[in-house]
Amino acid sequence: MSPHSDAAAPIGVIGGSGLYALLDDKTATKVAVETPYGPPSSEVTVGTFAGRSVAFLPRHGVGHTVAPHLINYRANIWALASLGAKAIVTSSAVGGLNPALPSGTFVLPDQILDRTSGRADTFFDGAAASDAGVQHVALAEPYCPELRRFAAASLSVAGEPFVARGTTVVIQGPRFSTRAEAHWFRAAGADIVNMTQYPEVSLAAELNVGLVNLSFVTDNDAGDDSLVDQPRSETLSTKLVLDRMAAAEPRLVAMISAIVAGIPDGYKPRQLVPPDAVAAVLAATVKATMTA
Repeated sequence: MSPHSDAAAPIGVIGGSGLYALLDDKTATKVAVETPYGPPSSEVTVGTFAGRSVAFLPRHGVGHTVAPHLINYRANIWALASLGAKAIVTSSAVGGLNPALPSGTFVLPDQILDRTSGRADTFFDGAAASDAGVQHVALAEPYCPELRRFAAASLSVAGEPFVARGTTVVIQGPRFSTRAEAHWFRAAGADIVNMTQYPEVSLAAELNVGLVNLSFVTDNDAGDDSLVDQPRSETLSTKLVLDRMAAAEPRLVAMISAIVAGIPDGYKPRQLVPPDAVAAVLAATVKATMTA
């Protein structure tokens, strides 16, 4: 049972750059969750979306006020899990590294290369989960394969064009890549580059919560002569990313809606960590307040 069962939501949605609201403020409930790891990026909004009970959290806070390397990832994932989320759908703005993924492409990534540093990326560090011991989560498939199948099937039925797989390299941020780094990432097999998908995937896995990501390619990262839709003279900037995300928002919301609607009521996430260890993490004393 959720520690906040009066605001329970079996599906969580984390909005990335450009997506700071999802639910109707007139009918949704705002929940301020206090976590053992400090405050999440913002209040969690709980309401109905795509016919389902959903908890929505903007990753960067309302108005994009939290930089990628300063996001409290543990608090965000813990907050959604404490509200009963068993599946989390996340959105991300990404740079394209693969010439086959030009700007405007939607991708359901299936793999990650982690190039971040210094981020708190486990719940099992002997602090809030001291009774749970050390846990070594198996992350060969970082995104839930079953959720990815549901998402792909739902988007196909909805007629939304997308690429069904890809490897995300996650960089520390908040700066963008150098051109040499972009070449390095391509050589390593990365298709897209992002600053936030890790450690969300590993933290969700540690709480036995499924996670699927929908990425939108806004640019071609540091630029490459082989990528014809972004000449090197086009300077990558936060404004460019946010402007393109704003233009794509109707499609993004429609695709998230299709994915959420396509998650079966009986969905059971992978059990990658012993349930008693997960229960120890979620049993920490918390407080939540709700406003209309």
